[in-house]
Amino acid sequence: MRMGQKMNKAIGLYNPNFSLDHQGIKEYRRAFYNLNERELLDASLERSEGSEGLGGTLLVTTGKFTGRSPRDKYIVLSKSNESEIWWENNSKMEAEFFVNLYRDMLAFIADKDLFIQDLYAGADPKNRINVRVISELVWHNLFIRHLLIKPEVPKLENFVSDFTIINIPSFQAIPKKHGCRTETVIAINIEEKLVLIGGTEYAGENKKAVFTILNYLLPKKGILPMHCAANRVSDQFSDSAIFFGLSGTGKTTLSTDGKRVLIGDDEHGWSESGIFNFEGGCYAKTLGLTEQTEPEILATTTKFSTVIENMVYDEQTKELDFFDSKLTVNMRAAYPMRYISKSAEDGLGMHPKHLIMLTCDAFGVLPPVARLSPEQTIYHFLSGFTSKAVGTERGVKVPEPTFSSCFGAPFLPLKPEVYGSILKQKIIANGTSCWLINTGWTGGSYGIGTRMPIKATRAILDALLTGKLDDAEFRKDDNFKFLVPVFIDGVERSLLNPRENWENSLEYDQAAEKLVKLFEENFKKHLSPSEKTNPELLTV
Repeated sequence: MRMGQKMNKAIGLYNPNFSLDHQGIKEYRRAFYNLNERELLDASLERSEGSEGLGGTLLVTTGKFTGRSPRDKYIVLSKSNESEIWWENNSKMEAEFFVNLYRDMLAFIADKDLFIQDLYAGADPKNRINVRVISELVWHNLFIRHLLIKPEVPKLENFVSDFTIINIPSFQAIPKKHGCRTETVIAINIEEKLVLIGGTEYAGENKKAVFTILNYLLPKKGILPMHCAANRVSDQFSDSAIFFGLSGTGKTTLSTDGKRVLIGDDEHGWSESGIFNFEGGCYAKTLGLTEQTEPEILATTTKFSTVIENMVYDEQTKELDFFDSKLTVNMRAAYPMRYISKSAEDGLGMHPKHLIMLTCDAFGVLPPVARLSPEQTIYHFLSGFTSKAVGTERGVKVPEPTFSSCFGAPFLPLKPEVYGSILKQKIIANGTSCWLINTGWTGGSYGIGTRMPIKATRAILDALLTGKLDDAEFRKDDNFKFLVPVFIDGVERSLLNPRENWENSLEYDQAAEKLVKLFEENFKKHLSPSEKTNPELLTV
């Protein structure tokens, strides 16, 4: 039997560490440990989980959920975390409900094949964690094998997991019995070092569960976990730049520019030694990809074992349609980092010389670039203003202006001020220059104006990263008081002054006033009762 033959080849069958006893799993049909890309692709096709695309890619759909389900994500309450979790932002699950959920999930998988990957989360050996991912779907195993870091084969002989993720999409939770909202559940039990996922096929839940865990663990070591992309100057360990931003703001696109070396496109840590990628691959949005704008990312969509999620394609030729979003605008490709020609094999970089916060402003108010003081940096970091990208969460149909603390509130188990305090210490200690870049709208709000031209954004980044803005002329923005360049080669002057780019300057002023008030109202949650009465603390 083909699958049986694969199991005989599976790494670790001789190794006592490769059992599911540690996870309490006693009953299951068969277990397949650490299958490689070829084996996972074949197994997925054999089980009709997807279709083979051009170049040996895997074409899959994720069912009714084509984005994350943040309202169905829970942290399990324990005595050790009760006082430190940011409960205003995280849904709580009582331990007894988690026990019920775990017991029922184990019973559910008694007659199922399970696919297991043992992986690292974190390129820095001193600060990584070992993660075991147990999947019902073969392609989820392939996805996470791309997204996290594969140990060398000899290292697997002594691999012991620090955290385990059990992902069973066909399992449906019972809200009253399992203490959750719907049949979909993502339950993170930090004390038991266990994550249970059910009721959703969206693979992104796997990687974001790992990110949430690291967001809890690393600040206790003085390390800043960051929802950011990063690149560096050269192939060698060198000066880096980090790009904060929520999904849809351009982290992957702008950090993968072909001129610099990509460290990672989504999640990093900043330690006393520099920065390090949490992951070993990329999860890029594919809507609108073209050879002219994003050739590196486009090329990955025809490379062996790349997982193509929720894309429309020709049934005969398997040609992808990068402009048909009828399944979702959140169509994506998951691929190993090495598929980007200029990428850092070690996943490391020196302390960032530049910190860039990417925002997608649906109001059309913010300039395409602004230089920030350390105080302004923390203000905008804690604010995390952007617009939710269409499709990245269930129910988002148009860009929605929102504030997401630290540009990653859905993944923060601790209060934002914890992360803000560490960031301020690091940018001051390392002399990091800080910038805000708007990749959203200009010339009007969403529906009236146009999206910021990517050509202009790239020209801005090039000038910023090469030091051309160090001695540039700046003006002070009337609304936010940060500094805006007056001139950048290759960028229209009107873009640099959004008010001039609107047909009606009065309408711009009204939109700007509204946005400033939204910032002020949002920032109150980061202040003490006495501080809220001081208008100088509400904006900078």
